Amino acid sequence: MSIAVGVDLGGTNIDMAAVDDDHRVVERARLPTPEGPDAVIEAIVGGVRALKSEASAVGVGAPGPVHQGILVTAPNLVGVTRPVPLAERLSEALTLPVVAENDANAGVIGEWVAGAGRDSNHLMGVWLGTGVGGGLVLEGRLFRGAFGGAGEFGHMCIRQGGALCGCGRRGCIEAYAGRASMERFVETAVASGRHTLLTELRAGKGRHRITSGIWARALEQGDELATAVLDEAVAALGAGIGAAINLLDLDHIVIGGGLAEKLGRDLVERVERATKPFVLVRGDREFVVADLGDDAGVVGAASLARATTGRGGPHPRADDGWAARLG
Repeated sequence: MSIAVGVDLGGTNIDMAAVDDDHRVVERARLPTPEGPDAVIEAIVGGVRALKSEASAVGVGAPGPVHQGILVTAPNLVGVTRPVPLAERLSEALTLPVVAENDANAGVIGEWVAGAGRDSNHLMGVWLGTGVGGGLVLEGRLFRGAFGGAGEFGHMCIRQGGALCGCGRRGCIEAYAGRASMERFVETAVASGRHTLLTELRAGKGRHRITSGIWARALEQGDELATAVLDEAVAALGAGIGAAINLLDLDHIVIGGGLAEKLGRDLVERVERATKPFVLVRGDREFVVADLGDDAGVVGAASLARATTGRGGPHPRADDGWAARLG
């Protein structure tokens, strides 16, 4: 039994896990994300070395476009202001094969090999967190695009001149369905005199942010503002997913991330209903909740490392050329 280490590099934390050939997490660790590329690389190297499991390869999911192992841009990583040759630098420090990939791509691979997308060869993963991420498996192969930017679902424009997104553009899906944007809508409404349980629950928890759990509780209690903001988010997701289906003829949509985990099947069914009016070619498409939760990214990154480097023994989908197509 061989081990590949999957690393999920986030703006707040770095999650890492030792993953076996059957995609089972056998050891895990979490550490805070430091500021700046040198400190991030040092933290990952230290974390991998601290794991008791001996790794044959390492995969890293990073929050931004990744092209040929280079993290092109990462607005959610403090102090990372220029492209970083992430795979090369980590490989030199660890003396191991290292694969770097966009974090949403790593997540969709995790769900494809071991989660809710196992039955699909035309799959899109949508991740609802602080922002909105996306990843694509097309014709049984991870689709990265010409420059590593494919799957940036959250930055599809669904409303020209619409709400300002964190990327600096207007009308992006993320500007309506990302948790940070949803929170800004709430703050603006509260400043204009509207009442909501969201801020009361946040204060009661001593939180600075409105977490997915707080959203879930407010929605359960029928909070008017929370409901209205979620309605906008669902409408944006429906328009974007409908456009993606029309372009790519997808058969599975896997929805994950903190908000999807808390709201579950009810949210996914709402998104499915919001999508249908935009779809031209009807089909028996599956809208499903992600199975792996926070483990999707580390499992997917480990699988990418194992398949791309050829380390780690047989893969459960090797009979249909999975490893060759994935790389």
